[in-house]
Order: sequence, then structure tokens, then C-alpha cells
Amino acid sequence: MSEPNAPILIVPYVWIGDFVRVHSVVRLLRMQAPERPVDMLASPLCAPLVDYMPGVRRAVIAELPRGRLGLARQLRLARELAAGHYAQAIVMSRKWKAALAPWLAGIPRRTGFVGEMRFGLINDLRFGERKLPRMIDRMGALALPKGATMPRDWPPPELAVSGAETARWRAARGLDGDAGPIVALCPGAVGEGKAWPPGHYALLARDLARDGASVWILGGPNETAIAREIRRVAGDRVRDLTGEDLREAILALAAADLAVTNDSGLMHVSAALGTPTVAIFGPTSPWHWKPLNPLAAILEPPGEAALRERARIHGNAAVRHRRTADIAVESVRAAVGEIAARGRPRAPARE
Repeated sequence: MSEPNAPILIVPYVWIGDFVRVHSVVRLLRMQAPERPVDMLASPLCAPLVDYMPGVRRAVIAELPRGRLGLARQLRLARELAAGHYAQAIVMSRKWKAALAPWLAGIPRRTGFVGEMRFGLINDLRFGERKLPRMIDRMGALALPKGATMPRDWPPPELAVSGAETARWRAARGLDGDAGPIVALCPGAVGEGKAWPPGHYALLARDLARDGASVWILGGPNETAIAREIRRVAGDRVRDLTGEDLREAILALAAADLAVTNDSGLMHVSAALGTPTVAIFGPTSPWHWKPLNPLAAILEPPGEAALRERARIHGNAAVRHRRTADIAVESVRAAVGEIAARGRPRAPARE
């Protein structure tokens, strides 16, 4: 029998936005058992997020291959998990291989949805995944006892960055002299049609820079070419901060006064940091995919209210035809201007 305070391992989804969402589950678990350690399995990409998640003890970092089993890596991970003496693993993904290492490690209780017929690999099986409309509802259900009533509201995720770390990062990057407001632009997105066009971002950056804002472009290597094009149009007040390390984007978003994002992982990072965020949605349903944290503004293509209501019922299928390009630069600029005029509410500094 496991000790009552034996640690729990969360096996989250691999995408950045869904990884951030999982902190709601961490908070829920900590409410239920404040003394019980919670660890998270993380890819090297997502691992920096764990450093800023209150209530997470540590990240177990593993790079598992996509599209194949990778048995040797699964066995290495299983040995590390066995050494952690976990009482429970909560496996968020419905994929068969996501449950393999916890089973090989002999973790006594392995909680997850049936998914890809994972009888045996998962021994605390849950049903009804398809009836839960949102990703957060599916995640949260796995942290509750079987048959428990779903709460009306889930605790929102939180990313906490100290003011001292942000200041050190700005000094190291030579960003101390950037005048406010600082607007972070996040032009990347995973999924067809979800990204506002690079040309729109470039025009927005040009207008913001002309109005005296400092503009930082954030994203991974896939966004570096976009950043180059934006800088060509908008000029030297625009900084290219794209790169391999997600920590750079986390710290930049923590330092920024506001952010403009697509429906993307960095939207969730920004919102969880408490940075006022303008989120651009096209072929996805905001009700299903927006963060639990408040957004400063949600911008959608022009259309009738009835369509948005259908999206609450039918999800992305109701709005997959929408084009982010139909959201005018002027609309985004107006939202940014209104938010910048209010100023960013600052939480007490964390040392």
C-alpha cells in the first residue's frame, strides 16, 4: 500500500498550451492533498515551464519519439520513474504509448481514460471522455475521484516569474533601454489557418513602433523568418527574440506590458503569467480553447452571433471556415491601444 503522501506523477500532453493547462490539475491536486508532492513528465521543450509553476516539485525530463514506440527510451524513463516511488500516475493523453513507461515502472495506480484500449496499462480506468466538451474538463476529471461531481469552475493555471529574474534577463539581453509600452507579438501557431498573416503582424508592428512602443517578436525557430519580415517592414524598434529556448519567451512575456497572440501555446503562457493578452481566433472555438485565465480581448472574424453560439455546441466544426486574415489590422491596433492606455496591473514582486 502506498504512503498517503507518496508523490504523484502527471503525464501531460506535449503541446505547450496543453502543458500550461495541466497546472490547473496541479492546483486541484494540491487543494486535495497539500503535502503530497506533484511531479510532471516534460519534454526538453516544455521543461522550463515547470520552473515557474507553483506547487510542482520537479520535472522529469524525457524526449520520447513521435510516431514510433521508442522502446529503449521508454525503458530508460521507466527506470527513472521507478526510482521516484510514485503512488499514482495521471496520464492525460489517450494514446497507448503514453501509459507505457508508468506501467513498466510499476506505479501502483495509473489513472487515465480508456483511450486506445489501454486495459492493463491503465488500471484506474475512466470512461466518458467524449462527453466532456473541453480539454480542461477532461484533464480535471482525471484528478477527481471516480464519480465525483465536476466543479463549475476549475482553478486557472499560474506561472510565477520573479521581478528579479525578469530584470536580470532584460539586462543580459540588452533590453533595459526599451521604452514602454512593450508589446510582445507571437505570430506562431500549430494548426492550419490559426495564424494571423505575417503581413498583418508587420503592419501592426510598424504602427506600434511609430507610436513609440517597443515591439518584441517571440516564438520558436519556425517564427524566425516571420520576425525577419516584420522587422523589414517595421524597423529597428522591433526586436527578434525568437529561438529554441522557451524560457526566453516566458521571461519576455513576463516583462511585456501586453501581448498579441494567435490561438497558440504562447497565448496560454501569456495569460497564465497575467500579461494582458489580445488573442486572435479564426478556425477554432474560443469557448473550447481559450485559457481559463482572463484574456484582455478575444478577436474573431466578423460574423453573426449565432455562429459563435453554434461553436459552443459543435466546436471547431462550426467555425473551421473562418479566416484570421479577415480580422483587420485596425481592429487589433485599437484593442492594443485601449489596453495600453489602461496599463498593466502589476502583481507584488516575487523575490
